[in-house]
Amino acid sequence: MATGLERALDKPLTKSEILNKIFKENNLTTEDIFKHQHYTIITRSGIEKIQAKNKIKVSYKLEKCETNFCVVKATAISEFSTIETYGSALKGVGHKDGSTNTWYVAEMAEKRAFSRAILKITGMYEHGVFGIDESDDFKQS
Repeated sequence: MATGLERALDKPLTKSEILNKIFKENNLTTEDIFKHQHYTIITRSGIEKIQAKNKIKVSYKLEKCETNFCVVKATAISEFSTIETYGSALKGVGHKDGSTNTWYVAEMAEKRAFSRAILKITGMYEHGVFGIDESDDFKQS
């Protein structure tokens, strides 16, 4: 389905135009986003702005918590939909083995679940946008 802007231009929007529109609608600045290899990454402050702008409520349920591993389920509710997603964290030696090097695995799992929930409910994943908390590989250099 074409958006009003697409109909006015009589052509589909490019991925870049769609992302720019999304970023403007959510009051994101250059401090809230950065490019990482093939993805666009949104910082924690950017995720918080998106949540506030879209009046998204997020609740959590601890699914599993051990000394070195944790899974948190996040339920996000907006005016238009509800989604559930998960965030996990594994204490390890660092991002090279897919883990985190922090002992705060529950907090890390919650942050990851939060980012995923906000980006999923707003449809940003389909445009290659990820949250900085979702992977230690996404840290800004």
